[in-house]
Amino acid sequence: MLPLKVHPTVALTPDYDSADYREAYSRLNGIVIEGEQEAHNNYLRLAEMLPQHRDELLNAARMERRHQNGFQSCGTHLGIEADFNWAEDVFSPLRERFAAASAQEQLVPCLLIQSFVVECLAIALYNAYLPVADDFSRRVTETALKDEHEHLKLGQAWFKAHFETVKTEIQAVNQTILPIVWQILTRIGQDAARLGMDLESLEEEFTIQYGETLQDIGFSFQEVLSMSSYDNAMAA
Repeated sequence: MLPLKVHPTVALTPDYDSADYREAYSRLNGIVIEGEQEAHNNYLRLAEMLPQHRDELLNAARMERRHQNGFQSCGTHLGIEADFNWAEDVFSPLRERFAAASAQEQLVPCLLIQSFVVECLAIALYNAYLPVADDFSRRVTETALKDEHEHLKLGQAWFKAHFETVKTEIQAVNQTILPIVWQILTRIGQDAARLGMDLESLEEEFTIQYGETLQDIGFSFQEVLSMSSYDNAMAA
């Protein structure tokens, strides 16, 4: 397990009606809705690539659709329209990477992107958001967070069963994907801070969750440190 630093809980409740909050919320609400849409689409494609797990993956896709509807309701509750254009642009590099692998029937990058990267990113973002969420959004987020942990286990089970065969490919794919993740976190960071979220905690939460997931499937602690390091990823 990677070392965990304790970050102070945000003490002040955000002003949900301020223009600054509403603008930032519009962007991040767009991010989570777009992220759930991407996850839904990815699981549908994975169900085609892994027919022996079709039912589980289709169920995951349905759950991601429910999350998407829930986060849309969060915006409606606050009277804020999500900025989908910005969100689509932020997600485009990861979406294009999945699409390129999918077109070539490359299962490992597709499964790694959705079952590890997207899920760990969602878990990190939702955990960082909960302390500053309004009551309605908190309930929706808590439900989604529980489901994302279950989805993470789907990919873990497959990678565990095939670890020795795909280990080298995972390491290679990881080098091309993690820089995209850090770019996404950088782009959402300013708006996350405007919502009162702890940006350092957000980045660390992703690193810890992703690292623990890699360890769970068979990577050593030292291998995980190398694979999930920000400096190593950005230098790749």
